[in-house]
Amino acid sequence: MSDATATIRPDEAAHFGALAADWWDPKGSSAILHRLNPVRLGFVRDAIDRHWGGDIESSAPLAGKSAVDVGCGAGLLCEPLARLGAQVTGVDAAPENAAAAAAHAEAAGLDIRYMAGEIGSLDLGSFDLVTCMEVIEHVADKPAFIAALVSKLADNGLLILSTPNRTAASRLLLVGAAEAVGAVPRGTHHWDDFVTPDELTDLLADAGLTVTATRGIAYRPGKGLHLSDDTSLNYILAARRD
Repeated sequence: MSDATATIRPDEAAHFGALAADWWDPKGSSAILHRLNPVRLGFVRDAIDRHWGGDIESSAPLAGKSAVDVGCGAGLLCEPLARLGAQVTGVDAAPENAAAAAAHAEAAGLDIRYMAGEIGSLDLGSFDLVTCMEVIEHVADKPAFIAALVSKLADNGLLILSTPNRTAASRLLLVGAAEAVGAVPRGTHHWDDFVTPDELTDLLADAGLTVTATRGIAYRPGKGLHLSDDTSLNYILAARRD
């Protein structure tokens, strides 16, 4: 049986930990994440409203709910989730990222718990919302990692994942072109580790979850990054227990 507590590759954690001090700079090495975050949040908000049937006009649809963001980096998604009303925990394999996230949240006046380590080895309890953005492509044992995520999901919980698709287009643009022009740091992506929507759907099904929505994250000059029916570069999905 796979060890769910050993899914993160140390070299991957070190790579992202080295970016910790620069993570909140919208023009720095994580600039693409600052442009991607609003797109993700649009999907997250819609998924929250559909899953729990909340008031779409509410500014705090996660009030009274708990959320954990796995692979949280320096907290780019955790802070918006907290502003949506959730009691938020952020988990990252790199201690440098957890420290940078905690410092930024404190300066922003946000009460967010950050922890460093493997999600499968941390005794955190369960959460209404589990998010994991652009992480599964970096883990060593994908079924074990999915099982660890699902183990943190409450009975009526919602899981949201995003990741690059493994296509010719993603190999050309996300790995080749993006790293060549400095849009993402070199060594960030390894195309062979990308997961297709069908593969991820099967992994989730094996863990007892059903995918309820999938959208592509596409790019178009003049429009930038946006939600789309085109999943060839990147996609985001929501899932619930069967």
